Amino acid sequence: MGVSGSGKSTVGELLAKSLNWDFKDADSFHPEANVEKMSRGVALEDADRLPWLLVLQEAIDEWLREGRDVVLACSALKEAYRQMLVGDRQEVKIVYLKGSFELFARRLKQRENHFMKVDLLTSQFLALEEPKKAIALDASSSVEAIVQSIINCLENGDI
Repeated sequence: MGVSGSGKSTVGELLAKSLNWDFKDADSFHPEANVEKMSRGVALEDADRLPWLLVLQEAIDEWLREGRDVVLACSALKEAYRQMLVGDRQEVKIVYLKGSFELFARRLKQRENHFMKVDLLTSQFLALEEPKKAIALDASSSVEAIVQSIINCLENGDI
C-alpha cells in the first residue's frame, strides 16, 4: 500500500515473482468512471471508492477460499479501506511503502500512459492514514532491497 509513485506495482510484481505468487494491481479493478475522473485530475471521494473496494474485498475473499497466494498492489490509503480489505484475517499482510512527496512526484512525472497524474498526489497525501500494523519500508530503497526486506519479514513472522 501507499500513495501513487511509491512503487507498489514495481515492488509487487518483483515480490510476486520472487515468491512464485500471482500479482494483481488494484488499479485494474477500478470502474471506468473512476479512471476517467482521475484522468481529468479529479480526486476520488469515498463514494467513488466504495464500489472498487467492494470488488477488491470480494477478490481477496475468493483468493483466500481458493488458497491462492496473491500480491495485491493497492493504495489503501485510509484505515477504513484497509479494514474493509483485510479485516482481522491474519493471513493477509500489509506492506506500506513510505516516502517523501518529492520522491513520489518525481516518479509520477516520469510515468507515461498512466491515468494517475502528479496533480492528485497532494490529495493522496492528505487522505493518507499511515497503518499501525504493517511492514513499513522506505520506498527510496532499491526495489530488490525492499523485496528482500518483505520476504525476510514474512519468513520471520515480523508482522
